[in-house]
Amino acid sequence: MFAGGRCTVSEPLHLGEKAERVSSVQSVEVKHGRTGELLFVTQRNEFQQGGRTCLVEEQDIVYRSGRGPTRSTPAALEALAEPQADDAWQLSLQPDPPLLFRFSALTSNAHRIHYDLPYARDEEGYPGLVVHGPLLVLLMMDLVHRNAPARQVRSVSYRLRSPAFAGERLLAAGTPVGGRTELRIASGREAQHATAEVTFA
Repeated sequence: MFAGGRCTVSEPLHLGEKAERVSSVQSVEVKHGRTGELLFVTQRNEFQQGGRTCLVEEQDIVYRSGRGPTRSTPAALEALAEPQADDAWQLSLQPDPPLLFRFSALTSNAHRIHYDLPYARDEEGYPGLVVHGPLLVLLMMDLVHRNAPARQVRSVSYRLRSPAFAGERLLAAGTPVGGRTELRIASGREAQHATAEVTFA
């Protein structure tokens, strides 16, 4: 599961030019949670063109060892009020199963919680198909692009806080302040599924 990450752009990547990605594991830490052992891994990806590092990304990923001692019964998703925000920037999305399936295919993500409802509900204990964490981040970055298309993003730092599910109306919201903006994803039942801070060049 994605827990968060950071990305810093030192110079833009150029379309049509060969690029190289160099990946390494920065840290590994074992913790114990309600569902058993958890492995926290930070992976670093450097994207280079012409011998220059253009972009550095760090991903914080959590791996579970398996099911915990108690099996949870998923709570039903209720029809809740639309998410509301007063922010200057807003963008809504209601992810559906076809979108989650396509995103899984595009990102080579075979985890069944994103496209197999009986598995997500009966085996993993979720009330619905889980929206990919990186899809929430892309929604926030799309919000930035739609509202500040001429501004170059220098960095983004994000944290995934609680799962969102297919069929829920999600709202990405944020307000720019000077050279940065703070963003979040909300639903009718949760104020912050994900948060991010973007800085501009």
